[in-house]
Amino acid sequence: MTTPFLGPDGAPRCPWSGGAPEFLAYHDTEWGFPVGDDQRLFEKLSLEGFQSGLSWRTILAKRENFRSAFAAFDIPAVARFGQQDVERLLGDAGIVRHRGKIEAVINNARRAEELIEREGSLAAFVWRYEPGAADLTEPQTASTSPASIALSKDLKKRGWKFVGPTTVFAFMQAMGLINDHARDCTIRPEVQQSREEFHRPGQATPGPDRSGPRQ
Repeated sequence: MTTPFLGPDGAPRCPWSGGAPEFLAYHDTEWGFPVGDDQRLFEKLSLEGFQSGLSWRTILAKRENFRSAFAAFDIPAVARFGQQDVERLLGDAGIVRHRGKIEAVINNARRAEELIEREGSLAAFVWRYEPGAADLTEPQTASTSPASIALSKDLKKRGWKFVGPTTVFAFMQAMGLINDHARDCTIRPEVQQSREEFHRPGQATPGPDRSGPRQ
């Protein structure tokens, strides 16, 4: 059994939340809380793509720089980026300077615009892939799932890049499509309550939306 991390309040948390000083606040206030905002969802997909081959600590430390460099991940704004912007971003030491990943974010913004035009919102599309309870594994024991494989396949079919099943699974964990907090984690009940009160995008009957602080 993995030993939980005890926070400053003495309560147990997911072991990874103690891996770096900046992880605790992210774990307690962001990770796993359901999100229905297109801009936040696009940002997270983009940052997960940048994380490929790197650590989340590296990306989290640069997150504000990424937001500044990519127009706060505003989808229409990023979709208008051109070659001059690519060169600008390749010269920005505050982000991960990887041409393929940079170009993927711009490409994905354009694909997101197409998807939003067809589906109404990125959120409505993504949340269709929320897995049922019977499809869930024990928390933090998997790196992919049937749902993440299916969503990855659908995004790739629509022309998205850097959206493999592992990347998409991490996105689903972080954006609350599953509650993957450890069973004994003190934040797990908060996330569960938030998920229960969250209005799934695309559903007819609205309800309270506790999507948590901006990620």
